[in-house]
Amino acid sequence: MSVDGVGTEQGNGGADEPGWDVDPDDESGVAVVAAVGRQIKAWREAAGMRAGEFGALIGYGEDLVYKVEGGRRIPRPEFLDRVDEVCGAGGKIAAMKEDVAQVRYPKKVRDLAGVEAKAVEIAVYVAHGLHGLLQTPGHARALFEARQPPYSQDEVERMVAARMARQSIYERSPAPALGFVQEESALRRPIGGSTEWRRQLERLLEIGRLRNVTLQVMPTHREAHPGMDGDIELLKFKDGTAVGRSPGAFNGRRVTDAKQLRILELRYGIIRAEALTPRETLALIELMLGET
Repeated sequence: MSVDGVGTEQGNGGADEPGWDVDPDDESGVAVVAAVGRQIKAWREAAGMRAGEFGALIGYGEDLVYKVEGGRRIPRPEFLDRVDEVCGAGGKIAAMKEDVAQVRYPKKVRDLAGVEAKAVEIAVYVAHGLHGLLQTPGHARALFEARQPPYSQDEVERMVAARMARQSIYERSPAPALGFVQEESALRRPIGGSTEWRRQLERLLEIGRLRNVTLQVMPTHREAHPGMDGDIELLKFKDGTAVGRSPGAFNGRRVTDAKQLRILELRYGIIRAEALTPRETLALIELMLGET
């Protein structure tokens, strides 16, 4: 993932905020951003403006204008709105905001979000940490900042934004059925400090009370269970197909075969049966909140 900290910004539009660099390994993303950049350059030149003059009019630095036009920087929506206005494009440039939004995040995250968006049922067991769909921004940021070798701040912010974008799944209608089983230890680790830990517990309560969500905790005092080999994820789709994955089964690869899916479903079913009930889980989280 490229990091380019040379660009400057003029005005308060925030076009040079962290996380908007183009990932050179994302071929589809690179193509979209390059096409948008060529369009912006064509409109600017048709208006008879130099890059410096153009940047002053839209409120951004000349260097940033060149980066966007050269396909090296992902323009923010505000940037595209200002370009549209200054060039008199009548909405033609602003209309590209949707295309640009699709490639802001890393391709592997977009692919994951795309699969989750199509699922009518998602069931997961997480052996370590909290599932990404449950995390607060501060919790996710603390995790990414703890990685070694360290990510740049640009990379951290981009990945946090991508993780939070996946949580639009809670706004879907009709709502998918979501099931989470989390180890108790993950809820007790104060990721991001005591304030963020409390915020995370409050977020878990909020999600756990949604009618389409089943949130369960596996108590630390439970003995060995089928999840000891690692996470389990099962996604089912409207057409009756499904996909599953677990590091402890089938070499960790994603599977769609009915027999292999049944094995993962069996393991997940036993895990759910040994975990606290949803009501007991919410009571435990409330107790933890009282201890913070």
